[in-house]
Amino acid sequence: EFIRSFYYNKLELTRFSSSVGKFVGFTEYGVRNAEYWNNDASLLSAMRAQKEVYCLNNVPVYYRAALTKS
Repeated sequence: EFIRSFYYNKLELTRFSSSVGKFVGFTEYGVRNAEYWNNDASLLSAMRAQKEVYCLNNVPVYYRAALTKS
């Protein structure tokens, strides 16, 4: 799962989760940003593609490392 969170003063404003597939806001300002970002189809497709770039590419590496330590 790919998660990208946006914080200000240790308060989470907005989060993108690949399992949800869109931005979710946690404050009033974060909700407004999430609505704006969710209306941008190119941004959503770019964030969904980040799962393949970061997560799926590194799964065999971390999986192999976890198996050798057990």
